[in-house]
Amino acid sequence: MFNYDWFHGPGLQRQIDEAKSRCAAKKFPQARPGKNGNAEYQKYKGELETRTILYLKDGLSYEMREMADIGVSSALAFECVPVDENYQVGAYVIVVPFEDIARVEVFAVHPDEKPAENIRIPGFKSGATEPRE
Repeated sequence: MFNYDWFHGPGLQRQIDEAKSRCAAKKFPQARPGKNGNAEYQKYKGELETRTILYLKDGLSYEMREMADIGVSSALAFECVPVDENYQVGAYVIVVPFEDIARVEVFAVHPDEKPAENIRIPGFKSGATEPRE
């Protein structure tokens, strides 16, 4: 399912569009998606932000900031959002073989309705190693 064409073609964009449409429909249940008649619905949908989370088969997960074009088509290259605040001054570029991707989640939310605390998406397995004493 996940391959170069899915991420660089219409697959990911369809998932993003679907998340935005569903978020807007939840806010405006009487609006008819696909119709341009509801200006409030269209304005709200246009203001929505999304977060894209990749879950790997080994249990790791990453939030994708944006795709990275490094000339590789056999794996997905992207800049991820660092979890640790100390590393947010730099940039992480990750390369993941497509067959290692278990699922992709897109979360759509309006900037005015974001939770007070951002949910942190860890890039490391929790409990992968025992704590050192």
